[in-house]
Amino acid sequence: MVIPPPVRPPRITEFLKPYVLKMHFTNKFVHAQVIHSPTAAVASSASSQEKVLRSSMENTRDVAAAAKIGKILGERLLLKGIPAITVFLKREQRYHGKVKAVVDSLRDAGIKLI
Repeated sequence: MVIPPPVRPPRITEFLKPYVLKMHFTNKFVHAQVIHSPTAAVASSASSQEKVLRSSMENTRDVAAAAKIGKILGERLLLKGIPAITVFLKREQRYHGKVKAVVDSLRDAGIKLI
């Protein structure tokens, strides 16, 4: 007699967080990427260092650039079929300024934050 493996109840799968948003800010550029945690692969990323985006931005390091990066990243995630992500903030990152701009523009693009 073979015993089938237990089925994971739906309430536990709601709390799994496979896609994590990580942000990095330098004195010149804004970088944001979404990582698939089980495989440690980058699902999607956006940066103000990309040649196509640099020409359309006035400044590549301010809050407006961070908001634009969040909007572009949100569009790329929706194209790949990723509807929800988790935000990972480092100890020194607070929810204001550039961090808030990226997260709010992701939310405005239609990405759910878990």
